[in-house]
Amino acid sequence: MPLSATPLDAKSLAAAVMRRCDRLAEHTEEPGRITRRFLTPPARDVQGLLTNWMRDAGLTPRVDAAGNLFGRTSGAGGPALLVGSHLDTVPGAGRYDGILGVLIGVALAEALQGVLLPFPLEVVGFSEEEGVRFNKPYLGSSAVAGCFDPVWLDRIDENGVCLGDALRAFGCDPLGLPTSALAPDNVLAFIEPHLEQGTALETAGAAVGVVTSIAGQSRVRVALHGEARHAGATPLGARRDALVAAAALVGEVRRLALATEGLHATVGKLDVEPNVPNVIAARVEVALDVRHADDAARHAAVAALLASAERFANDERCGFEVLEATHQPAVAMTPRWAERLAASARVTGHGGGRLPSWAGHDAAIMASRFPTAMLFIRHPGGVSHHPDERVEEADVAAAIEVLVDLALRLAEDHDSLPQPHPLG
Repeated sequence: MPLSATPLDAKSLAAAVMRRCDRLAEHTEEPGRITRRFLTPPARDVQGLLTNWMRDAGLTPRVDAAGNLFGRTSGAGGPALLVGSHLDTVPGAGRYDGILGVLIGVALAEALQGVLLPFPLEVVGFSEEEGVRFNKPYLGSSAVAGCFDPVWLDRIDENGVCLGDALRAFGCDPLGLPTSALAPDNVLAFIEPHLEQGTALETAGAAVGVVTSIAGQSRVRVALHGEARHAGATPLGARRDALVAAAALVGEVRRLALATEGLHATVGKLDVEPNVPNVIAARVEVALDVRHADDAARHAAVAALLASAERFANDERCGFEVLEATHQPAVAMTPRWAERLAASARVTGHGGGRLPSWAGHDAAIMASRFPTAMLFIRHPGGVSHHPDERVEEADVAAAIEVLVDLALRLAEDHDSLPQPHPLG
């Protein structure tokens, strides 16, 4: 078939995406809520269903050494247009974060079946993005982008299982991780469709939008070390209460975020030991999430919060320790690929407005090695990482229309496209 598809039935494709999201939501580690962590049995089940849907869409599936699932069209050689997102979830998640983008990629392949594209289309479902199981995000896309640190294989989950062993149990070979890295000249671009996770598009009345940049993010874990003693028998002045120091830190995170323009700072997790009502806390681990579009401002905030944490620990005669600090810089999307997405959004009647992303995405990792762009899909209510997560079928159809137009325009202009390279 030439560079024109049969009339696009985006509505039917979007309906199938919604049904598939519901189907995949059934595969969870916890009955009654969606929890699908990296390399768990539900993750394997999801990959099995996606493999079948990929084959039905004319894609040839494969799983790499990091557990990432790919589906590629046959025929054309050369650099591939890579489309997708991640397969894992946070505990108690909604049913659209990550997986929606993978299923839209499959729908794109279905829409283009029979079209003679001069380049391969490849759909990817990254095995890990959320950083839940091993306290390290972007493990899947880091392998594809060639920046997976072998030291991470020794990371331990809450059950004492190391990452290397978890990969082997899943059927992957950790020694093969270097082969997961795609060469820059084998990727035309990476496009990530994703739920917005905010309300900017809803406020603007737009079905989709094009991401300009992804805010920088720091994930920091600190430990405050006190002394466990009887809550009734120990005078207040004799206490070394780690939870009092942690509470002061939580309040300071909130205060600094309110006082610093553009700063998003959160304490989302506390681990308290021994965590019983009548014993003074001996140890508290505090997890910080700090984001800002300006890396210097983010680093200054992290430094200030760590200094405050140490001061609060000293005030309570507690020890202080930084357990881990992971920093992801702010990342700009590749301008000319963002403009291609925006042009397709305008042509298909879906706007083409630009907006930043405050959430982290695999696109931030992929942009270090490949030309990268993101298409946001309207998120009614903006409640994400929660069962109330929503998306409208019509907006999914709009995203499919935009990506089909993008693919067909790329095909028409293929001979004039510059050769891929890391800077896009």
